[in-house]
Amino acid sequence: MLKLLAAVVIIVAVFFTFVSPLAMSIRQGLDLQGGTHVVLEAEDTPEATVNEDAMERVVRIMEKRVNELGLAEPIVQRQGERRIIIELPGIKDPDKAIQVIGKTAMLEFKTEEGETVLTGTDLKDAREQTDQQGQNVVGLEFSPEGAEKFATLTSQNVGRTIAILLDGEVLTAPRVNEAITGGKAVITGNKTLEEAHNLAILLRSGSLPVKVNIIETRTVGPTLGQDSKDKSVFAFTIGLGAVVLFMALFYRLSGVVADISLMAYVVILLFVLKLLDATLTLPGVAGIILSIGMAVDANVLIFEHFKEEYLSGKTLRLSMDAGFSRAFTTIFDSNITTIIASAVLFCFGTGSIRGFAITLTQFMTKNLIAANVIKNPWVYGINKKPQAEKEVKQLG
Repeated sequence: MLKLLAAVVIIVAVFFTFVSPLAMSIRQGLDLQGGTHVVLEAEDTPEATVNEDAMERVVRIMEKRVNELGLAEPIVQRQGERRIIIELPGIKDPDKAIQVIGKTAMLEFKTEEGETVLTGTDLKDAREQTDQQGQNVVGLEFSPEGAEKFATLTSQNVGRTIAILLDGEVLTAPRVNEAITGGKAVITGNKTLEEAHNLAILLRSGSLPVKVNIIETRTVGPTLGQDSKDKSVFAFTIGLGAVVLFMALFYRLSGVVADISLMAYVVILLFVLKLLDATLTLPGVAGIILSIGMAVDANVLIFEHFKEEYLSGKTLRLSMDAGFSRAFTTIFDSNITTIIASAVLFCFGTGSIRGFAITLTQFMTKNLIAANVIKNPWVYGINKKPQAEKEVKQLG
């Protein structure tokens, strides 16, 4: 009895101590913390067609660009064959970020005749700088091959202009006064240091192998995100509290035991989400709240069968054994059906729908295991065969 009380005290203490920190430590989606959601779609052009290799390169380049923006835990992932989803949490200026990640960033150095002599592939590095005149510029450093090309280009065009273009637009067209052999150059014309920084990000990450179009943008403000978070916490508290109260009132001591096990399930679920580095979204929170009700449903089935067996004249232990045995088939069918439905949502759904499916599947799997193992009286040595046979003889 003391061991049971100690276990109850530990579970309750762990629940109230760690639930809130665990929930806050899980990575939150844009609908909870605010940010920008961008969907890009690759497009075939006469110069380049979309294929698997091109899409993989686009994802890598996008990851470089997003990481260079200095955001905490951005998400870049493919969706289907041609689409890429980018989530930028907590970003203050979504329009500028979209401009940075959406550009093809094809850098070209052209002569007055329109001949392209150097491209972005000849660059080694690009950094924003402020020159001696206080102008915001982008300092370019070429690779060894690029430095040779640039030296040849400048030596052959002394007294003429060289146009530097990005995606076909002229950034600057300086006049060459002398040959430049150091393998370095600057791009002028940036109004602010931030503008120079964004241009440097594009040049460092490289140009996209195919054209991409922004087909969807969605921004959630931090105030709206906090409001959603507060409502989610309120809904979780009300839902869990109502279930705990219902079980305690209708099933008394058995209901209290079920409530304690439910607290353990919630802690385990949050811990698994943290361990898997999952992203918690509003649909995910809905999945957790729904799963709590479905988990209690298993307890209700077991307790009702247990009461039926006990009222029929069986002993307490035999009634418990029969209650678990009769309820398990129904619990198993219910959970498997839910898992199948969640698998369909995961396979054919997108974004937040898949998050809901993952959360629901995790909880249903834990509930299924618990119904078969943790809640089974065999674990506690209650329905061992010799004991059961002995009680049958006593009844006879």
